Amino acid sequence: MSAAPGRPQASSHRSAKHEGTPVSTAAPPPRRIIVAISGASGAVYGARLLQVLQDTPGVESHLVVSRAGWRTLQHELDMDRAAVEALAHQVYDVDNVGAAIASGSFQCAGMVIAPCSMRTLAAVAHGLSDNLLTRAADVVLKERRRLVMLVRESPLHLTHLRNMVAVTEMGAIVCPPMPAFYLHPQSVGELVDHSVARALDLLDVPHDLAPRWEGLALPG
Repeated sequence: MSAAPGRPQASSHRSAKHEGTPVSTAAPPPRRIIVAISGASGAVYGARLLQVLQDTPGVESHLVVSRAGWRTLQHELDMDRAAVEALAHQVYDVDNVGAAIASGSFQCAGMVIAPCSMRTLAAVAHGLSDNLLTRAADVVLKERRRLVMLVRESPLHLTHLRNMVAVTEMGAIVCPPMPAFYLHPQSVGELVDHSVARALDLLDVPHDLAPRWEGLALPG
């Protein structure tokens, strides 16, 4: 007499799909870049930077603008507040010192101040966190993250120079937006793009804004 069918015996080996560490299919979190625009001439650098970051996959821009910065954006670019804010993923009021970017627990890949006025430079150099812009810069420095400052002034007096030395010693990168004539720019826009490209390089953000220098051929 044949035995009654019983329950199938459990395999002594686990199924392959249960072995090993589970593989996450979730997308990695975006790289956060804080963009600050102060009141120096050159608001186009900040606006162009925001445009590029907006179109860069995997990057999230967090914007703070000083009161003088808003005036310069309006005067130099004829951009109102709504148009500028539309370029950023997140916008903070400069007087809101309790915002997320005022804390070291806010994880970001770095910060760029474009343009950076001498007033903002002085505040950062002396640890004067008197608004959200300067506080965010102070936090980036104390957390040993990348701070890029596109300082705009000419000529420079001794205090300007000493403040640049001070922020450099603190870990910031002073990156004046200098025109690169060796690339034979054909427009003001190309000059702007070159300076923005240098800032993006310093923040490890990929881009194709400007050609890379490949050296001069030696004379035959």
